[in-house]
Amino acid sequence: MQAAPLLKDLVLVGGGHAHVHVLKSFGMTPMPGVRLTLIGRDIETPYSGMIPGFVAGHYSFDECHIDLARLAAWTGARLIQAEAIGLDRANRRVLLKDRPPVSYDLLSIDVGAAPSLDAIPGAAEHATPVKPIAELGRRWLAFVERMKDRRAPLRIVVIGGGAGGVELALAIDHRLRQIAREAAISVTLVTRGDILAGNATSAQKAMRRILAARGIRLLEKSSTTAIERGVVHLEGGERLEVDDVFVVTEASASPWFTGTGLALDGRGFFAVDDTLRTTGDENIFAVGDCATVLAHPRPKAGVFAVRQGPPLAKNLRRALLGQEPEPFTPQRRYLSIIGTGDGRALATRGAWSVEGAWVWRWKDHIDRKWMRMYREPPAKPMDMGARAAPPDPALADVEARRLLADIGMRCGGCGAKVGAGVLTRVLARLGPSPGSSVTIGLDAPDDAAMIEVPAGKALVQSVDFFRTFIDDPFVFGEVAAVHALGDVWAMGAKPHSALALAVVPAAAERLMEEDLFQMLSGARRILDHAGSALIGGHSGEGPEAALGFSVNGLVDPARALRKGGLKPGDRLVLTKPLGTGVIFAAAMRGRARGTWIAAALASMRQPSSAAADALVAAGAHACTDVTGFGLAGHLAEMIRATGRGDEVSVDLHLDALPALDGAVELFAQGFASSLQPENLRARHLIEGMAAHAGHPKLPLLFDPQTAGGLLAAVPAEMADRIDGVVIGEVQVRSEGRSFIHLA
Repeated sequence: MQAAPLLKDLVLVGGGHAHVHVLKSFGMTPMPGVRLTLIGRDIETPYSGMIPGFVAGHYSFDECHIDLARLAAWTGARLIQAEAIGLDRANRRVLLKDRPPVSYDLLSIDVGAAPSLDAIPGAAEHATPVKPIAELGRRWLAFVERMKDRRAPLRIVVIGGGAGGVELALAIDHRLRQIAREAAISVTLVTRGDILAGNATSAQKAMRRILAARGIRLLEKSSTTAIERGVVHLEGGERLEVDDVFVVTEASASPWFTGTGLALDGRGFFAVDDTLRTTGDENIFAVGDCATVLAHPRPKAGVFAVRQGPPLAKNLRRALLGQEPEPFTPQRRYLSIIGTGDGRALATRGAWSVEGAWVWRWKDHIDRKWMRMYREPPAKPMDMGARAAPPDPALADVEARRLLADIGMRCGGCGAKVGAGVLTRVLARLGPSPGSSVTIGLDAPDDAAMIEVPAGKALVQSVDFFRTFIDDPFVFGEVAAVHALGDVWAMGAKPHSALALAVVPAAAERLMEEDLFQMLSGARRILDHAGSALIGGHSGEGPEAALGFSVNGLVDPARALRKGGLKPGDRLVLTKPLGTGVIFAAAMRGRARGTWIAAALASMRQPSSAAADALVAAGAHACTDVTGFGLAGHLAEMIRATGRGDEVSVDLHLDALPALDGAVELFAQGFASSLQPENLRARHLIEGMAAHAGHPKLPLLFDPQTAGGLLAAVPAEMADRIDGVVIGEVQVRSEGRSFIHLA
């Protein structure tokens, strides 16, 4: 049975506390016909309540961050790692940094806020802001490494006397005294008003006492006038000499909010009504620190973002069904628990406060319980089958009714082609390929493209095609183009032109257009950079997205690289790390860390043009690209292609094999690509398998690669001129010796 087409795009911008709840809610109870997309700048989103504990050393980075790649995989959401920079509301598109916009039918924004650095001259250049929290986490880890075993005095200033500033000052003091025991630690907390303003008087008094007991200097009613390198200037002329400054002042809105044309509050945050919908656009919701509920203004605190998750999920569902969202009233009084960094905490609510070690244990229990909901996979798989059910009739606008009538009888043959109108609009949005030397191509469409081959050049051709393995169509387009061009680069040729073969799932016409545009936009980025014109192709419907290219390149026949040609004494050089197969095998099961996936995709999106040029310049004797057959399979091809295949062998150094982050760890956990067993058939060509059976990198030999690097044999004296890793040497093959010998 063919799955029902997609009808609506629900897009979440930002991985804030409310949005992670929406992800899980829609994962547990999907809305058939609705595609959920999360756009986030960071692949790991922090839980703000645990960050002071992380700074103090009580939590690891992983324990206080939610892996959005895993959460998206578990819940069936599409994840796009990109930074939002604006909205095109007229066309319902989210504008993104360094890539095309993403369209939406319904949008929710949860991108948080950051301290206002502009209010303090020099803060942007010489201070560390506490937000974005994800950036603070990375910078703090680096800072801790630099401070380990420090003996010189260490002076820290924290600016901001709210709960966040107080917690950070106490956490920094505790952590530094643990890692730099021989250094004289001095922490100063500066606030322009009273400490913990707006909290109970008893809480303020208790915190002053705690700070004094810990030796942290407190400067209340002291405004910071400027920050220079190594100096903080205060109102009244006092100068504080510092080694580092942390700013935890009043939050400010992102500058791009102003350009959206949406209603904002007096501080520049999105103005929303009590349903969490923006007051100027019924198709846009906003929550968390980036928004202000006009009827119920509350402090910018994580507790309110967490509580907004359930009503937001409910109202997004109602909006998708064409129903009016329901109002939500946040609590007026709320519990605030402020950790003191040393295993104790101060709790305050209304007029009362209490402190002690048990308060910290209480807070720790609450925080860990919340994190477990989003860091651990569900006890049973999400109801993925619901996505194939017919869409809710309540979604049936005119276009939906037409599509619903077509379910189960989508045409095949030429009837499965993407409509001409969709193609025309996509090609218009893409624009012509720059610098094309094609005689007839998309600039002047005809029944076929026509290429003139310059004198003295040979035409190199190859083709590759595969179904998608990631949810981001733009990135998929980039990877598919790099993968297809790999054969051209491996022969030392210059890419010239390409024909695309694209498949998109059946959906509402505007969604099919968007998917096709995103895929081809990603491909065009790679093709344009390589000097290859997109000259045509074919597009059609299918059960899932797929993309491939027939690529052309031009090469001087006398300088073309071949698989064969290995010479004894050559060094084998590999230009990219291995492990894409196992990483994405695990990713499909929601078991690969987001940072591993991001690093793998960065490698896969890296063109091999510079590496190919360097190999040609170094006089490489042979070259191939490492793809589906894995390193062992492609190396065996090179050995066979050299003469009769019995002239040379290769000493391969397992320890030298470069591996993507996470690949070796995932092999140890039992993950492997579905093609790995087929590739293992090459093991009979390898000597030393038994002796190295326990080597952690042995499975890398058989891991299929997508958009992998180049494997080349170069003269020994030229190997250090290649940006790659030497993994072995070519030897004269003695009688009885295997193709590949593990060293």
